[in-house]
Amino acid sequence: MSPDQDDLAEVPAVILAGGMGTRLREETERVPKPLVQIGEQPILWHIMKLYYHHGVRRFVLCLGYKSQLIKEYFLRYRELLSDWTIRLSGEHELTFHNAVADEDWEVTCAETGLHTATGSRLAFVRPYLDVERFFFTYGDGIGDVDIARLYDHHLEGGRIGTVTGVHPTSRYGEMRVDTHRVVEFNEKPTAPEGYVSGGFFVFEREIFDYLPDADPGVFLEYEPLQRLARDGELWMYRHTGFWMGMDTYRDYMTLNELWAAGRAPWKVWDG
Repeated sequence: MSPDQDDLAEVPAVILAGGMGTRLREETERVPKPLVQIGEQPILWHIMKLYYHHGVRRFVLCLGYKSQLIKEYFLRYRELLSDWTIRLSGEHELTFHNAVADEDWEVTCAETGLHTATGSRLAFVRPYLDVERFFFTYGDGIGDVDIARLYDHHLEGGRIGTVTGVHPTSRYGEMRVDTHRVVEFNEKPTAPEGYVSGGFFVFEREIFDYLPDADPGVFLEYEPLQRLARDGELWMYRHTGFWMGMDTYRDYMTLNELWAAGRAPWKVWDG
């Protein structure tokens, strides 16, 4: 049985939101990659709505490139989406007229450095993770991943980490798998043939034993995950549905075309 949504309400999702997105320069010269829009909302919002649909309420964002824009997005979230009236005298009282911007989210924005590597970004937000396990994913990949089933699968596996395995024709980290146990993790192979990492991890706190605290240059996808696999501590959740990374302008166009046509497979929420 998958966990009840209440069971996931206190399990935070850490989202990498600090990269420069150089291969999507057409958009990322003005905004950080997680704020590049699919429809009228950034891909970061789509990822958070997916987690929220399955019961996740807490989010920790690892910021870097153009971090102030992501902070401004959440600080001004309600005023930008809602109808309101402002009195331009006295205290400039603001009255909101609808609840379109109400999200039951707790969002922590953490500055993790401009050039910090992925594993180091995770290590830097350790003080904000007051739980025994948590979700972790990238701010540029979206799919119809069943977050609750992923979490349940992680608990069944009993490993330190669980990664969501997908089957795209792509350039992502390939894994050699024995049933569900990941026995080898190779970042960005030349010709991937098996499952590749789609992000959407679940980690126990023991993952921090694999991440040096003071080193800003640790890529999660190299030594930490490779060592986790060698230690038999990396499990895989097979995702056979839709998944796509927004890595290039072509990816950006494809995702927007799906959304505009009302055929976005990752939109599992109502409204």
